[in-house]
Amino acid sequence: MLLTEVQIEARLANAAQRGEFDGLPGAGRPLVLDDDSAVPKELRMAYRVMKNAGYVPEAVRLRGEVASVEAILQAADDDAARRLRLLLDRLNRSEEGRGMISESGYFQALCERMDGPER
Repeated sequence: MLLTEVQIEARLANAAQRGEFDGLPGAGRPLVLDDDSAVPKELRMAYRVMKNAGYVPEAVRLRGEVASVEAILQAADDDAARRLRLLLDRLNRSEEGRGMISESGYFQALCERMDGPER
């Protein structure tokens, strides 16, 4: 049996009146929705399925590593800066990340720091 939108809305309203949604985790807080606006519409479902299955594309994994290294870079030495530059270079060369990093001012500043005079 297929339900119409009106029937679904009525069932949801009845469940809410009975308190079936009270006390759920995250109640009263805004939903955290994935921003998939940069993903073409025809690929969004496939990306969602891959994400739910635990698959992480290389570019996403590298961006996570970049964020981790950036977070500790403030108190880090030149070895961490070299590692970050290598990760950024790798991400920039990847199919999914091409051009995303090299356009950032942060990447350019890091390259200048690494190419600058020795300490």
